[in-house]
Amino acid sequence: MASSTTTALGGGTDQGVARLPIASLLALALAGFVTILTEALPAGLLPHISAGLGISEALAGQFVTLYAIGSLVAAIPLTAATQGMRRRPLLLAALTGFVVANTVTTFSSSYLLTMVARFLAGVSAGLLWALLAGYAARMVPDHQKGRAIAIAMVGTPLALSLGVPAGTFLGNLVGWRMCFGLMSLLALILMAWVHVKLPDFAGQAMGKRLSLGQVFTLPGIRPVLFVVLAFVLAHNILYTYIAPFLAMAGMAERTDLVLLVFGITALLGIWIIGVLIDRHLRALTLASTLLFGLSALALGVAGDAPGVVYAAVAAWGLAFGGAATLFQTAVAKTAGNAADVAQSMLVTAWNMAIAGGGIVGGILLDRIGVTAFSPVLLVLLAGTLIVVWAARQHGFPDAEG
Repeated sequence: MASSTTTALGGGTDQGVARLPIASLLALALAGFVTILTEALPAGLLPHISAGLGISEALAGQFVTLYAIGSLVAAIPLTAATQGMRRRPLLLAALTGFVVANTVTTFSSSYLLTMVARFLAGVSAGLLWALLAGYAARMVPDHQKGRAIAIAMVGTPLALSLGVPAGTFLGNLVGWRMCFGLMSLLALILMAWVHVKLPDFAGQAMGKRLSLGQVFTLPGIRPVLFVVLAFVLAHNILYTYIAPFLAMAGMAERTDLVLLVFGITALLGIWIIGVLIDRHLRALTLASTLLFGLSALALGVAGDAPGVVYAAVAAWGLAFGGAATLFQTAVAKTAGNAADVAQSMLVTAWNMAIAGGGIVGGILLDRIGVTAFSPVLLVLLAGTLIVVWAARQHGFPDAEG
């Protein structure tokens, strides 16, 4: 497993790659997988959750909303408050939150109690996402940080492209509660893996900690956060409302196939990023933004042609697949020792973009229709491109070793 993963992400000939702590990085990747699957799994099980708790599907949909709110409100203050704690116990605490939340969800017959559990899961996710990239970066020398983060982030596209469909299928067979019970079991196994395989790191000494304001004003942090907000907002406007967009093109019955194409090319995207990121962070960010922009343009000009839609969605998936790795690597390198606090800001910006995608996309859909998506996406991506291009000294620098 270790050798195949090393070869896949590094070509198999780089001796520096051979020394990557693959088992430890894959533990972090599984943590990301658990986090994303816990968040997204209810979307595929809404009718079953609705029937099981005796609530409407709209109320069942708040499983996702409460989770996102937990992440949004907790990431920055919780990360700032735990700067001095050792990293491995803190990661284990976050995973414990998932065990508790998913176990409560498995057995609870109370909607209110289940919502409290979902909020707790979101809080755990906010803390965990702030830890992952910095944890991965601390395990390797500077010239391998991007690749290490890429491996640690591979759980995210795997959860979206494979985990959610598999969980939905399993839920149809054994029931939605069993799915959450299996998630608790997976998190428990992961805790044992983390305890055995992950090195522990000290928290930051009191005298070396930076305040939130100091981290936010570090050169390059604000450009990276803007790029995260604009790029992910553009993605979520389209992704959240892909079904009505496809309906306009007469492809409503092919939504699952279109999303499969997106998932496959997203996996390819994260592989490409993993191979090249340590030498070409800036170029890859510019290329991903341009590719997403070309996809949005194609969908705006010929979104009623199935061939164009498939090609554009494939390009979009390729552009988005490695985005989390690009942005987390950029903020980790820019923030240095303050990486965890900076990552918590990135998590907050990312969740704001997810929420904003639903709100902005819904307003556009209601007032103008899906034809408004492409122009809005192009404006957001043009702003992203300008900021990345301008951040050549800090954030997305020219010098990429």
